[in-house]
Amino acid sequence: MSWILLVVAGLFEVVWAYSMKLSNGFSNFAASAVTIVAMIASVVLLSMSMRSLPLGTAYTIWTGIGAVGSFVVGILFLGEQFNVVRVTAAVLIVAGLVLMKLSSH
Repeated sequence: MSWILLVVAGLFEVVWAYSMKLSNGFSNFAASAVTIVAMIASVVLLSMSMRSLPLGTAYTIWTGIGAVGSFVVGILFLGEQFNVVRVTAAVLIVAGLVLMKLSSH
């Protein structure tokens, strides 16, 4: 169950990062509200997952999901650059996440 909570927390991190971009410096009320709710949900779920997962593993997985997820959302919805160097960086992050998962109990 802790892993499920952690993955959902990471997905909420992607939501808040994307909605923060859409908020235009918190000038868009709806996007700002989504940002704040998603931030709270993300941190609460992260803390719940840490009840049984090691700090280093949980935090690394959480930030990795947020980083790679935001990278993908940026490409798909915001027209951000897609090139070999950026994709290689994302693949390396995912490799690190897999190694963290494999190294935890």
